[in-house]
Amino acid sequence: MKFVHMADMHFDIPFTVLNRRNKLGEQRRLEQRGAFKSIIEYIKNNKIEYFFIAGDLYENEYIRKSTIEYINNLFKEIPDTKIYITPGNHDPYINGSMYKTVKWNDNVKIFTNNIEMVENEDCNIYGFGFNDFYCGLSDVQDIVIENKEKINILITHGTLNGSTIEDMQYNPLNKTKLKQMGFDYIALGHIHKPDYNNEENQRIVYPGSPISMGFDELGKHGVIVGELTKENIKLEFLQIDEKEFKEKEIDISNLNNIEELIEKINDLKLEDNIYYKLILTGDKNFEININNLFKYINNENIIKIKNNTKLKIDIEELSKENSLRGLFVKEILEEMQKENYNKETLENVLEIGLNILSNSK
Repeated sequence: MKFVHMADMHFDIPFTVLNRRNKLGEQRRLEQRGAFKSIIEYIKNNKIEYFFIAGDLYENEYIRKSTIEYINNLFKEIPDTKIYITPGNHDPYINGSMYKTVKWNDNVKIFTNNIEMVENEDCNIYGFGFNDFYCGLSDVQDIVIENKEKINILITHGTLNGSTIEDMQYNPLNKTKLKQMGFDYIALGHIHKPDYNNEENQRIVYPGSPISMGFDELGKHGVIVGELTKENIKLEFLQIDEKEFKEKEIDISNLNNIEELIEKINDLKLEDNIYYKLILTGDKNFEININNLFKYINNENIIKIKNNTKLKIDIEELSKENSLRGLFVKEILEEMQKENYNKETLENVLEIGLNILSNSK
């Protein structure tokens, strides 16, 4: 049997960070729709029998009915493909949800928090979906496979081997227990980074999100394409996202003023299909205001700038000065000795204060 495994599309997510830069959030939503259409085209062209969507297909808070109609119309283009959806923590099966209020195409099966098994000629498919925005415990790991002679597949949304309190709120699952259950493939969602073929004969898989949601999701994004028999499994990653989020460091130690920094940024040779986060590093000789900096940057693919630079001064020596500046630096140093001080805030206060004192001479 052949399948495509997808999760975490998050249709109609606001893309807040992108919207700060020339309303690119709307562009990203168009790319999101295009990515999903590409998945459907792949399924159609390759006669894929099964399509697994392991949660967070859309954002419950923001989803529009027109978007659901777009999704459902695409499902109609692959009538011979069986589509299985397990709602996640962002699109739970709750009263008023699109899963309950919309008539989905005939080839779509939506699982709920009542674990079900759907019997097909070549496989049995088990599914569990969220019925709330959180799921502390589920009966997923208590499933007993009815017919171990057939191919058995589990689809759900959850956290594998989570170690934090937050992890425990999203259907926590134990990898060892899942392996012991005897499923031939476990299609997971929730983690936006792909996890496949990292161990021999891997059958517990995260496809990652089909498109990146931002700079906390670097690298390539797409879906898993699988071919499965009772004896063998073959998994491939199909890149879907045509854009990629990347970080690029710029050392400003040899720059003398903000104008030189702007020129350096505008002279960068950047790829068109990449969204960039610039990270400024090194010792700085001038004040940097990120918001003002954006006003003079030509490349719209530069979405975010983070200032990781340090003041090029010896604050220990400055604190010994018998002057107002010395007294100010000494106060800052004393604050830095306190437990749980905010390093970034104090460094910003120090920089602004020294600029003010220098300009008042």
